[in-house]
Amino acid sequence: MKNKDFTFIDLFAGIGGFHIAATRNGGDCVFASEIDPHAKASYEENFNFKVSGDITKVDAKNIPDHDLLCAGFPCQTFSIIGKSQGFEDTRGTLFFDIARILKEKTPKAFILENVKRLVNHDNGKTFKVILDTLDELGYYVHFKVLNALDFGLPQKRERVLIVGFREPTLFEFPAQLNQKVTLNEILEEFPDKKHFASEEIQKRRKQKHTSKFYPSIWHENKSGNISSYPYSCALRAGASYNYLLVNGERRLTSREMLRLQGFPDTFKLVCSDTQTRKQAGNSVPIPMVESVIREIINAWKTKTQGFEKESTPSPNWEVA
Repeated sequence: MKNKDFTFIDLFAGIGGFHIAATRNGGDCVFASEIDPHAKASYEENFNFKVSGDITKVDAKNIPDHDLLCAGFPCQTFSIIGKSQGFEDTRGTLFFDIARILKEKTPKAFILENVKRLVNHDNGKTFKVILDTLDELGYYVHFKVLNALDFGLPQKRERVLIVGFREPTLFEFPAQLNQKVTLNEILEEFPDKKHFASEEIQKRRKQKHTSKFYPSIWHENKSGNISSYPYSCALRAGASYNYLLVNGERRLTSREMLRLQGFPDTFKLVCSDTQTRKQAGNSVPIPMVESVIREIINAWKTKTQGFEKESTPSPNWEVA
């Protein structure tokens, strides 16, 4: 394992947020998959690692053995939702590809990330199918909604983290970090003029809103209401171009968006601003998942044997 502590695979890898988080904890990546060609190019350039394409076309038998499966999987509507058939209910969704790999490779643990609303989607039925599937595959499952704001980043980004172990294991999600990165540390001092909104857009924003904070990021929602805070709301891959404006004046730069997700400045900017905005919106908050992976490793080290298999927990949750 090249003197590494554990091996991992990176599914729906994006530009490598999980890769950075896992390698910082001593992990060695043995397989990665990403369908988007721009994200794939960025991943390969930054990690010098050959990325496989569409995971639905990959035979699980050909994936290397690994200790930890990492995946920030897309949330699709489940085609047979509500029938409580576990593994069978996931067919036709991208979660099925995670399930079939877990079934074939049986790694020691997994960590999955998704949007907060997954927990209550379709009155909790979608999440129940996911939990039932993981339980059927023999994993002891833990889940919690965490917020990137609690892990040092100036971005309100709430995500559900799902962790599972092949063996009964004492595990707790990490507490919030004490260190904080401020918006001042994220923002570039001399951003390119191309990032500034038109005078008309700036004027309309400032007529409607006055911020209590400086610097601040102004967020305009679909109803046209504007709010501002000394942190960003969640970056989104498919949002309108001007939905976030720094001080009501300009869009975030590519580097600023990556910083808001915890990417180091050594991360190479490979793609256009448009593609990087999409990639940042699809990425995971690195310090948050890094902290969770650290607790997975601690749980491995202090593993407790002899538990009876408990039923998968019902979808009750709390924000960390």
